[in-house]
Amino acid sequence: MGLNTLDFAVIVAYLVAITLFGLRFRRRRANLKDYFLAGNEIPWWAISLSIVAAETSTLTIISVPGLACDKDFRFLQFIFGYVIGRIVVAFLFVPHYWRGELITAYQLIECRFGNRLRSLTAGLFLVTRAAAEGVRVFAVAIVVRIALGSFLSGMSDYGRDVAALSIVTVLTLVYTFEGGMTAVIWTDVVQLALCIGGALLAVFALLHSVPGGWETIRSVAGAAGKFRILDTSLSLSATYTLGSGVIGGAFFTTASHGTDQLIVQRLLSARSEAQAKWALVSSGFAVLLQFTLFLLIGAMLFVFYSKFPPQVGFTRSDAIFPTFISTQMPHGLSGLLIAAILAAAMSNLSAALNSLSSTVIVDFYARMAPKATEERRVRLSRNVTAAWAVLLFALALLARRGGRVLEMGLSIASVAYGSLLGVFLLGVLSRTASEIGAMAGMVFGFGLNLYLWRFTSLPFTWYVVFGSIATFTGGYCASWLTNRPQHRA
Repeated sequence: MGLNTLDFAVIVAYLVAITLFGLRFRRRRANLKDYFLAGNEIPWWAISLSIVAAETSTLTIISVPGLACDKDFRFLQFIFGYVIGRIVVAFLFVPHYWRGELITAYQLIECRFGNRLRSLTAGLFLVTRAAAEGVRVFAVAIVVRIALGSFLSGMSDYGRDVAALSIVTVLTLVYTFEGGMTAVIWTDVVQLALCIGGALLAVFALLHSVPGGWETIRSVAGAAGKFRILDTSLSLSATYTLGSGVIGGAFFTTASHGTDQLIVQRLLSARSEAQAKWALVSSGFAVLLQFTLFLLIGAMLFVFYSKFPPQVGFTRSDAIFPTFISTQMPHGLSGLLIAAILAAAMSNLSAALNSLSSTVIVDFYARMAPKATEERRVRLSRNVTAAWAVLLFALALLARRGGRVLEMGLSIASVAYGSLLGVFLLGVLSRTASEIGAMAGMVFGFGLNLYLWRFTSLPFTWYVVFGSIATFTGGYCASWLTNRPQHRA
């Protein structure tokens, strides 16, 4: 059918409504803690949902169903590791973050090692987070190109991508710029509700679209092996096995939720250490349910398109779900589903903008200009947020040349996470590691992961495992060789 004026009106209404909602939190921010940590006024359940929303990018909504449609449920093994990793972070890293007045994760590195390593870890976060976020933001263009093609018929694919990315980036910047972390978290809660509600609507639509409903779906998808979850093979070349999933997923999440400012910033916004732990662990089970839902949609799409093959075959699995939404769902609901996908994009982008800005201001500017007033720092934080929005927009356009966007985004993040996790583990678990040794280990681990990514067929699920082990081992040995421990209280 394609989207019509009603669908377009629903999408526009959502974009206007969420922007105005975010602007409700606009008020004078007295200091950086108020702007970047919401004054520690956010309840645990909102932080939990915000963590889930920060992970629920457009990649999740369009690529995860594509994975199940193209393959099966084995990706869920990786999510099992997500839950384990959160528990590790809650008891290993969170207590350290709450011992001081910290705003970023990398201030902890300075307390343990020194300024140079803090700058190195913060700089690595900025580079890799920006690159990975560019891929996530680009996923919006895939959806808009498919769903709103009739409204943008006079434009080239490149022109449509620019228009879609511009709208999402500008509107997200408006409330992130003004409201800081408070606006980010509360809009996350609303946007996650829309995403989950939209996914449930898609499930009901597919149940009614497939002749025979659930019985047909269960029979056809089951016979095709779409519900397969476990792969106990020991092959390192297979992307999703029980070993790579549970071990790799646990290491990946320990890194992403223990060393990435995007998540740590949310934990530091909680009212207490106990609430931060509860928010983190509960978000793991919520993510498990969410990914199961999107994989189920993928299996249902497989059955639907086996019964009603498209006139033109799909060239990429990322396009399957957006195509179903725009061509098969009733008008109005189609618009709502597209709005849900845009909600995920805006939620993820706002989180990235705020975390990137906080790292620049706290880990670099505040040290270079220690006498700057809090008012000046908050004002500069807004300007830096706007600058990052422009840069992420440009990086999203560059991501057009990539392949499957979900795995590309995870691969980029995994390359950096290995060395970051290794350094944080050195700081927490070793009392003899030195700053020079940790820096040497970090360079070694990052170099190893770059090699694994670019020159081997090893799947991304193992990057953080090997990278963190290499960083920890290399850093520990280098510290022993230099024999210059620089432990700080």
